[in-house]
Amino acid sequence: MKKHLPAIILACVFIAGLLTFDQYGESWDDRSLQKYAEKSIAAYTTFPQEGVVNIAREDLGFYGPFFVMLTDILSKSLSTILPFSLPDLRHLIYYLTYFAGVLAFHSIAKRWLSDIPALGATLLFALQPVFWGHAFMNPKDTPFLSLFLLSLSFGIQAFDALKLDSPISLPPSSKRTLTLLTALWLVSVFGLFIFTQAIHTYIETLVLSAQAGNTNLFSFIAKDINAVSAETYTQRYFVLFLQLRTYYSLLVTLALLFTCRRLNYQLLITLVTILPSAIILGLSTSTRILGPFAGIIIAYDAFRTKGKQTIPVLFVYATVAIIAAYLSWPYLWMNPIPRFFESLREMSLYPWLGGVIFNGELYQSTNLPVTYLPVLLALQLTEPVWLLSLAGWVAAIQNKKKKRALIEVASLWFVIPLLAFIFMRVALYDNFRQILFILPPIFLMAGVAFEAIKNVKWQAALIVASLLPGVIGILTLHPYEYVYYNQFVGGARGADGRYEMDYWATSYREAADYVNSAAAPNANIWVEGPAQLFSLFARADLKIYSSGESKRAERYDYVVTFTRYNFDETVYPDAEIVHKIERNGAILTVIKKP
Repeated sequence: MKKHLPAIILACVFIAGLLTFDQYGESWDDRSLQKYAEKSIAAYTTFPQEGVVNIAREDLGFYGPFFVMLTDILSKSLSTILPFSLPDLRHLIYYLTYFAGVLAFHSIAKRWLSDIPALGATLLFALQPVFWGHAFMNPKDTPFLSLFLLSLSFGIQAFDALKLDSPISLPPSSKRTLTLLTALWLVSVFGLFIFTQAIHTYIETLVLSAQAGNTNLFSFIAKDINAVSAETYTQRYFVLFLQLRTYYSLLVTLALLFTCRRLNYQLLITLVTILPSAIILGLSTSTRILGPFAGIIIAYDAFRTKGKQTIPVLFVYATVAIIAAYLSWPYLWMNPIPRFFESLREMSLYPWLGGVIFNGELYQSTNLPVTYLPVLLALQLTEPVWLLSLAGWVAAIQNKKKKRALIEVASLWFVIPLLAFIFMRVALYDNFRQILFILPPIFLMAGVAFEAIKNVKWQAALIVASLLPGVIGILTLHPYEYVYYNQFVGGARGADGRYEMDYWATSYREAADYVNSAAAPNANIWVEGPAQLFSLFARADLKIYSSGESKRAERYDYVVTFTRYNFDETVYPDAEIVHKIERNGAILTVIKKP
């Protein structure tokens, strides 16, 4: 029983989420990301057939599309066998991804902690109300958190499993052959992909030159070069180039793998060992541009534990990750390097022009006080978290010999990035959802505090006590757990009006349920802000109007508005409030009758 206790407890948590996934509203960003997913998926057809990727910067091309593509494909597939709406199926996929991240966290925790503290740290992490709420309706930040954790878990395990005690020995001639083939593969294959846009431009130049009467390759190939437009010829020859490039890349790759197998079978085993972790890192990068940071942590840990022998393996690991990221990110296909750095620039700034409510004041996202992150992290994680984490840091430093590796990884993963976010004044908004991926070390250090208690019964008692605020928060705020604030600020009631609450208007689903039951047929409804979040769950006969469209009605039967930016007071201020959606004393949305 003891052996299976962690699995049983985690299974209970998992089932609790499965029972509630269809009760959450849609988030503000979902619709734009769905459109981006559809365009990215379409590129896998249009690019090989027409040489075209119909994705522009305005289509969110600088966002990595992997997870939204996966969600789109899986949700539509599941809709054929499960009796849930597409929004609910997307929420199911978000939750399953979140829980995969929880399991990855548990795997990481067990590397540095004994069994019960590792389980306690995992439960404290998983049952944070803020994380739990985001797990069901956030299409970006919690999926990236999970992929980041999966990258670390698989990467650490892969490098731990490598047997580098006896270096792979090859005779000089074999080393030369392998080095030559690897260099040929890198230069030729990577070159053909990196310079895709330049090759397209060169083909276009040759076609135009041939049509102008000059002699070149295309003037010999095409019998009547002027019979078809230059655009058509360019497309035809570019598609031919893409096909030849694919065949060549596969051929050279197979030749390299065959040579590795023939020279030393251990080389191939090493590749197979790191392949899954490298692919996950690439897909993490293709979900958010900061994915390579997980690779840096893995490389640091591998180099620290196994030394210089890991350098060639890390090179292969990075190469496979780059390939996985490229193949799963269509926006990069035509011009990989410039577009990757364009994405890095855009996403590192977290561009957003709206205001941020912090401690009762309205700030621009680019001009937040240095206290922004420290205060929110103190207020939105449950009360025991920081007490336990700080105690864990003290215990780890006192036991530096055994916990040195964890201290170093936690510093690299959490402390340094947090200080960078604070003092480089990186633009942030919607509280700290963009930086969820740096927070797991807080809970690993809480696990060290659990471990410092040697009596197992007291250890278990402390874990249970530390989980209670999170569980209570989840139960009382459901399904708006992400608006959680702890008692340091007076809970959600104390934070209402001073800090961001339901900034993604997820309560519009509940608002739609109320209006559906109360409104007359064909009623006119005014919805402030993201009206699509209301429309998604509203009756088909209701006529919905919002500031996002030009049509207006002479009068409205109901007005729906969330409370962000005091819209509940400024939108139809004289209308009677007939219904409030609130949790723990915090009002999230009001419904008025003019």
